Parts: sequence; C-alpha cells; structure tokens
Amino acid sequence: MTSVPLLHLLVVAPHSSAPWSSFATLLSYRFMVNALVAGTIVAILSAIVGWYMVLRRQTFAGHTLAVVGFPGAAGAALLGLSVTPGYLFACVAAALAIGAIPRTRTGAGRATESAIIGTIQAFALACGVLFINLYHGFLDGVTALLFGSFLGITSSQVITLGVITAACLLVLGTLGRPLLFASIDGDVASARGLPVRVLNIAFLVLLGLAVAEVSEITGSLLVFALLVMPAAAAQRLTNRAATGLALSVAIAVGVTWSGLIAAYYLAYPVGFYLTSAGFFVYLAAILIERKRGRAGRRDTR
Repeated sequence: MTSVPLLHLLVVAPHSSAPWSSFATLLSYRFMVNALVAGTIVAILSAIVGWYMVLRRQTFAGHTLAVVGFPGAAGAALLGLSVTPGYLFACVAAALAIGAIPRTRTGAGRATESAIIGTIQAFALACGVLFINLYHGFLDGVTALLFGSFLGITSSQVITLGVITAACLLVLGTLGRPLLFASIDGDVASARGLPVRVLNIAFLVLLGLAVAEVSEITGSLLVFALLVMPAAAAQRLTNRAATGLALSVAIAVGVTWSGLIAAYYLAYPVGFYLTSAGFFVYLAAILIERKRGRAGRRDTR
C-alpha cells in the first residue's frame, strides 16, 4: 500500500506541474480522506481535553485510561465486535473507577491515589494479554490495537467520532470555567460552593472518551502523542487559557496531518510519525521558553 505512493513521489511527482498534484492524488483515496477527517476530529478533542489534563496533573490517570483501552478493544475483537465500542466502554468504566477515588493534595493521599490507579492499570494490561491469547485473528489486527492504523477507518467511524466529539465539547464548554477554577485551586473552588468532586468525575469521563477516540488513530500505547505533547507544548508557550487551548488545537491538528501524510508516503507506522512530530514540537517549545527566560533576565538587569 505504501510502496506505490512512495514510487509515485520519487518518479512521477518530479514530472508533475506542482506538489499539489501529488497531494490531490492522496485525497483521491477514500481511506485517506476518512483518516484525515477522523484525525482532525480526534486532534481537536484530545488537544482541549489534554490541556485540562496537563493543567490538573492527571497525566498518570490518562495513561492508565490508555492502557485500559487495549483490553477493551481486544475484548471486543474477541467477541467479534468492532473495536470502537470496546475502547469506549473500557475507558469510560475505568474513568468512573478512578473518579471514585477521593482526590487529595497531601503526600499520603496522592501516594494512595497513584497506587490504586497503578493497580487498575496492571490488571487491565493483564486482561489485555489474556484476550490476545484467546484471540485467533491476524497479528496485524493486534498490532493496530497497540500502535494504531489509519487504513481501516470507515465513514461510519468518522461519524461516530464526530458525534462523540461534538457531545464532549458541548459538555466541556458548559463546565469549562468552573473546571478551570477547580483545576487551579480546588480548595478555594470547594469553599465557594463548586461541586469539585462532580467536576472531577465529569472530566475523567471526558478524558476517557478522548482517550478512546485517540486510540482509534494511534493505538493504546501511543495515545500521549496527541493527548499530552500538544497541550504540554502549548502550556510552555503561554499561560493564557484561551490562547493555550487554541495553540494546543493547532499543534495537535498539525501533528496529526503531518503524521498521516508521512505514513501514506513512507512505509512506517503512523504512530511513529505522530509521536516524533509531537516530540520535536515539545522540544521546540522548551527551547522557546528558555530563550524567553534568558531574554527576560537580561531585561531586568
């Protein structure tokens, strides 16, 4: 599948009128259109939810939800179902389980919370290994669960992802301001009457839905390519919420498109390109942040 487009680039493209000709050829394939549309939908949701996740310091919980998605998808495949409901059910169920853990800011409380989350993660991974051993399908399908694949995204999956994203963004738009307040200072938010516990559970469910969506593109092991890296890079570049959210979305969409297009032309997994692009963007954000810090120190002298 990938050798033909690569040959087209090396042999046919130099004789074409413009690089757009090669890109137009790419868009002539339905699976690529589905992948780009689905990738854009997933990138938008993961960038926004990921921004809150990084702000709330719940990346370990997000990682656990990603791991839980693997046995969910494997279990669905074992039952002869689509992996989409498997991802969704497992991630949302795990989100509710994590949300039931009392969240505290003390050292002992955080240690207990991390231990419980780690236990959930280990058990989920063990279940995934069991389901894989019971599954007698193609190994490529198992690899896709772990590392992602954009070749098999259907139009119905695109519609499902779009509906879930629209619903999540609607809920997040309603909860955005109180959630931001509770994320920055939960004690003060609770003292002012905000339902911090309910907000925490609601956010974890949204995080579970986002993880399930991202897993459709990146697989369970590379979810953080879209969920963490764009948000973390954006928060290093700006402290403003609105600007940070917009920048996180722009980075996530750019990383997704570059990864999908690179995977179309070159014979390597899409997850590798997504993760690599996100990694280098994050490194660039660190360098920019440090450069600004040095410039600020010079200005204060």
